[in-house]
Amino acid sequence: MLSTSHAIESHVSILEECNQRGGRMLTLVDLIEAGTVDLPLAAYLAAVMRSRGSLLVGARPGGAGKTTVMVALLNFLPDDMVIRPIDGRISLLRALHDTEFGKTCYLAHEIGRGAYYAYVWGEQARQFVSLAGRGHTIASNLHADTLSELRAQLCEQNRVDPQDLSAVTLKVFLRVARGHDFRPQRWVSHVFEAVEGEDRLIWTGHAPGKFRRGAESALISRDAQRICRELLEMLQAKGLRTMTQVRRAVVESLALS
Repeated sequence: MLSTSHAIESHVSILEECNQRGGRMLTLVDLIEAGTVDLPLAAYLAAVMRSRGSLLVGARPGGAGKTTVMVALLNFLPDDMVIRPIDGRISLLRALHDTEFGKTCYLAHEIGRGAYYAYVWGEQARQFVSLAGRGHTIASNLHADTLSELRAQLCEQNRVDPQDLSAVTLKVFLRVARGHDFRPQRWVSHVFEAVEGEDRLIWTGHAPGKFRRGAESALISRDAQRICRELLEMLQAKGLRTMTQVRRAVVESLALS
């Protein structure tokens, strides 16, 4: 069994493999500061991931921050979960035969065409999303700006079973626009929570730092969100923001809650 330090290093190392642009991977602390999310929204998202939620992050343009948001949220998975990237047919077959539910988060770096590491499309995309329908946790991102575009790409182009897609807990969408200084600004525009086969709009974002809760979560208590908010506030106060620092705080602080 891995020590806590080795488990943290392994977790962060797998997430760092998603880094396509170099530099330090941003965390939820960084995203709050950038206005991509605010503190209440960040706490909600972290709490859902802490409860072993599945995740799809969508935005049509490249460079919108899909991978960044996905990785930042995966850093809040429970301590006893391992992340296993889907790399081809063999790893998918192993995942499909996995009967230990809740122990593994299966990760596709992107649902998209191309012979890239941990990309899935077509039959592999169908099998990957079917893992959520079987009760496993999955995470990925794709080029889709809206829930209807996401459904069209997955259910029509890739023939994913709509019931499997409905089992994915969170569908998070991003927007990117030029600010007054002509630099790109990125923010979460919509968050849908899957409840009994229905995707309910829980949060909307109109601009960086401007978010509104549209409905109460049916999955995550306010108390669970408060605990995650307090952790994020502690990280901000102490200036802790790297992937390893955040993961260590998640493991050491949230394990006690």
